[in-house]
Amino acid sequence: MNAPISKEQWEDLRRESVAAIDDIADQVGLPNVLLKYQSNAVGLLETTAIRVLFIEKSRRIGMTWGLASYSVLRAARDKRAGGMDAMYISYSQEMTREFIDACAMWARAYATAAIAQDEFLFEDTDPNAPDETRHIQAFRIRFASGFEIVALSSAPRSLRGKQGLVIIDEAAFVDNLKELLKAALAFLMWGGQVVVCSTHDGSENEFNIQVQDILAGRSKYAHMRVDLDDALKQGLFERISLVQGQSWTPEGEAGFRQDIIDFYGDGADEELFCIPAMGSGTWLAAPLIEARMTSNAPILRLELPTDYLHKNKLEQAILMAPFMAELKAALDQLPLDVLYAFGFDFARVSDLTVGSLLAIEKDLKRREALCFELRNVPGDEQKAITRTVLKAVQTRLVGAAFDATGMGWTVAEDMGRLFGLREDPKGAGIVMPIHFSETWYRLEMPPLKAAFEDDVLAISADADHLSDLRAVKTVRGVPRVPPLREGVKGKKRHGDYAIALALAYYASRMQWREFDYEPVTPNRGRFDEGNHEQDGFGQDGGGSFRMGSLRRSRGIF
Repeated sequence: MNAPISKEQWEDLRRESVAAIDDIADQVGLPNVLLKYQSNAVGLLETTAIRVLFIEKSRRIGMTWGLASYSVLRAARDKRAGGMDAMYISYSQEMTREFIDACAMWARAYATAAIAQDEFLFEDTDPNAPDETRHIQAFRIRFASGFEIVALSSAPRSLRGKQGLVIIDEAAFVDNLKELLKAALAFLMWGGQVVVCSTHDGSENEFNIQVQDILAGRSKYAHMRVDLDDALKQGLFERISLVQGQSWTPEGEAGFRQDIIDFYGDGADEELFCIPAMGSGTWLAAPLIEARMTSNAPILRLELPTDYLHKNKLEQAILMAPFMAELKAALDQLPLDVLYAFGFDFARVSDLTVGSLLAIEKDLKRREALCFELRNVPGDEQKAITRTVLKAVQTRLVGAAFDATGMGWTVAEDMGRLFGLREDPKGAGIVMPIHFSETWYRLEMPPLKAAFEDDVLAISADADHLSDLRAVKTVRGVPRVPPLREGVKGKKRHGDYAIALALAYYASRMQWREFDYEPVTPNRGRFDEGNHEQDGFGQDGGGSFRMGSLRRSRGIF
């Protein structure tokens, strides 16, 4: 945790900073309703120059409460005074209800004329599928000015037909921030405003990407940052104490601060101090992946035309020949003094088939030796390619894990006939069919991540493979590839390489045993009296017969 100062240091700092609080209270009366950072946000938005404001914030510092006050000020005004509709969007219904309640409180405090506070169903229609209409529960306050505050629990497409102020709260956690921003930024054409406010959710989250663009000068949007210490310095705990009817003390505030830090534990940097976590949400950070791209293994790609199956055998063979020749040349270069493991992720129509061959070196480091990617390749050709790879390393192959989902089972089954099917992880056989489940991802993905972190895995440098590995997300605590596909139409990827690599690494850790026959070297010596020497057939003078020995060696786990 990188909290800037200790509990004791905080006590001393706050004791000094509020020593003159009584004098200040005598001059300005009761504490201002808005804390300084809340007031600063409202002040920035009141200036016509600020059209888009991004706010990085700590958890539970009341920033949404402050933005509710600004929404009321905007919606209650006449149009000539800058009045406009205000729309609030977040990822949960509880937050939207809380926001409307805060707006109602501010409306009463400002003595503005709010006609009604109600709930209604908002129709969200996809123009590409007009029959699929969703009804979204929404909350609304209508003002005598003719404007209203509308709070929605999601990001409806109908936002594109609206106009006014848009507040996207906890933006890092909405379903698709990039698309939501596209719709919201259209409001600027007619004098609207956009506020994007959030705690962080990882360095590669779209919210942090936008913030970094602002800080780097690539974006002209306005920016605010309020972490827990900023909020405390500007009176957060004093306000909490006032609301709870307690007296403020520096010791009490320091204890409050430390309790919150202890509660969030390893997540305190991100949740409280606006420091986005590396790889949060995204399972592997890009710099870590790139650091492991030290193998020079070939990556072979084959894409067949859509009418491949309508061609005659000769034409099909001509289309396959260059790839097969390239594959044979790559396999001929493989050393046979190391062990190998193989992973195979099957696809036929939408996605890629990917095979990854890992060499297990003497120091047990896994180094990628070969990778192939197949698009629009029929099942028989996929089997032929896979069979060619496995036969080339058959004598050194310790395991092969195959995606056995759907049609992938047929490839796993046929390879199992040739190289031995293993249906029990602790059983015999080389080919292990994998039926993906949440349990499999939960148990078998962490070792792959540890291999990246511990530098015991080397893969080839490739932009597509980097993208595939970054596509793995932590969903409900389990790393997996979400359903969203990336890439241009007709060439989309779905984290295919990441799955093949995970299968190969799993296969490299499977329990295995080697059985080998070691023949006895013939000894054609003579038979001497009193000395029973072995004859050329391995039969000794005592009449026993020894053909050789079966060597059994324990493998890698």
